[in-house]
Amino acid sequence: MKKVGLIGFGRFGEVLYNLLKKDFSVLVYDSMEIKNDAVNFSSLNEVLDCLIIFIATPISTFKECVKEISINKLYNTTIIDVCSVKVYPVRIMEEYLQKNVGIIASHPHFGPDSFSPFRELKITLYPVRDLYNRYDVLKDFFEKQSIRTINITPDEHDKMAASSQGITHFIGRVLEEFGIRSTEINTLGFAELLSVVEQTCNDSWDLFRDLQKYNPYTNEMIDNLVDKISNLHSQIKNDAN
Repeated sequence: MKKVGLIGFGRFGEVLYNLLKKDFSVLVYDSMEIKNDAVNFSSLNEVLDCLIIFIATPISTFKECVKEISINKLYNTTIIDVCSVKVYPVRIMEEYLQKNVGIIASHPHFGPDSFSPFRELKITLYPVRDLYNRYDVLKDFFEKQSIRTINITPDEHDKMAASSQGITHFIGRVLEEFGIRSTEINTLGFAELLSVVEQTCNDSWDLFRDLQKYNPYTNEMIDNLVDKISNLHSQIKNDAN
């Protein structure tokens, strides 16, 4: 069985581990002391001996992680990120990883609370620097798991993500701050809105902040959203007068 390395064993790292172990022997490293009887953790050096290595650390620590592994001599190695934004991690990998290291950008469009074999699952995969032809290997693996692969550039991804994932998390947090609560007369639409709040707010504040901070198109999205809310509010007030 082929080996793959996994750096980072947080909530999503565990999801990725359980997915990858279906076809691979997965070596896991995490800088924190995590107790999990089902996983035999490896040293960083052992993980870096793998030819395919996934980095599943938070976006805010991604740069330091890449810088740390870049000082090692990596041979025939391909690094794959799983960040929810793409322009930023690709820039970091291209800047710090040696020219002989392959780079594939990925964004699994599912998480600890949304992963299910009974749902339509998708993953963005883009061969930034596929020196060792690992893109097709990963594409075939994910599609074998009934996960549809989408090939778009990092810039295209972040534009789309700002108006989809970004706005979903932003609205979910706004409604949570507002104090939205279930009632005895919930409509179906309101129940679905509550589920959005529950799902987005179950993720950490750090993840929410990183989604907003590291996507170059998020600020524009939020400004447009706030502007539209203000305009709609003004129309309602004017109609009432």
